[in-house]
Amino acid sequence: MSDQIDQKRRSFLGASALGLALAPFGIRSLAHAETPPAAAPGGKHVTSGGHTSFKSIKHVKAGVLDVAYAEDGPADGKPVLLLHGWPYDIYSFVDVAPILAAAGYRVIIPYLRGYGDTRFLSAETKRNGQQAALAVDAIALLDALKIERAVVAGFDWGARTADILAALWPERCKALVSVSGYLIGSQDANRAPLPPKAELQWWYQFYFATERGEAGYAKYTHDFARLIWELASPQWGFDDATFARSAAALDNPDQVAVAIHNYRWRLGLAEGEAQYDALEKKLATLPAINLPTITMEGDANGAPHPTPAAYAKKFTGKYEHRLVTGGIGHNLPQEAPRDFAQAVIDVDRF
Repeated sequence: MSDQIDQKRRSFLGASALGLALAPFGIRSLAHAETPPAAAPGGKHVTSGGHTSFKSIKHVKAGVLDVAYAEDGPADGKPVLLLHGWPYDIYSFVDVAPILAAAGYRVIIPYLRGYGDTRFLSAETKRNGQQAALAVDAIALLDALKIERAVVAGFDWGARTADILAALWPERCKALVSVSGYLIGSQDANRAPLPPKAELQWWYQFYFATERGEAGYAKYTHDFARLIWELASPQWGFDDATFARSAAALDNPDQVAVAIHNYRWRLGLAEGEAQYDALEKKLATLPAINLPTITMEGDANGAPHPTPAAYAKKFTGKYEHRLVTGGIGHNLPQEAPRDFAQAVIDVDRF
């Protein structure tokens, strides 16, 4: 398996220009290793945290949404905004939250638009999954909670959103933790074709581009999500209960529309909204991030991801990259919660 992963990573090394190196992640878009997790049958690792619920789930009206979010830690603690990806949910941080809360942080973990109990306030609002819309949602949430600045951290869609906040609203961000690094992209960059092996990893975006794919995702949402989990984290021995807790978030009535639009927008097959055009124009320049940043990667990430060398120069403030070993895949916060929480604590002290 490690040889296969190395081959997939090397498929991205051939691009010398940053735009080409990062283009596929616009379509999707110091080593620090924890003690290797306990082994499960078949050589897979298991998560050691063991939490199955959050201290509290709250709601707040923010922008175009009624946002459902988990909160933990003291109300006057330093704010930390944790952002999940697809097809995951807030339970990616279920073991991270209590660690940060115990360290004195106020932890905010929202369900993104189209997930869990988060709902659009109006039936007329476009079920838009473009990157700028998700970032504006996050700023609206900070405004609604009267949080001026927060450490922002995430993976997958959440890492991209955190990157955008740090790039375009640095005054609202104290520091950044981003799994898989710099994931900001643009429709123009995404037009560049990739080597066949790299394109193969994006099979589901092409599936989603079709009516058959949309219908298939709607019919088999949970099965689809489980397949992605298994491919993206091939050494993570998650159990049925762990998957079921997160899969429930995909029963949101807007999940299919938001997810399909997200991937079609990246390929230029679906239009965004004019209100985000100015933001997307800025993002298309691949702006540098000048905040204290820690990027992270699991050593067994089976999902498409850029190499650290491709994006290191995009972080112009104090910066560190951490490779987390022990068979850690794409859902790094849930698979290695101690490492993720420690990165948040450490970057806050940079």
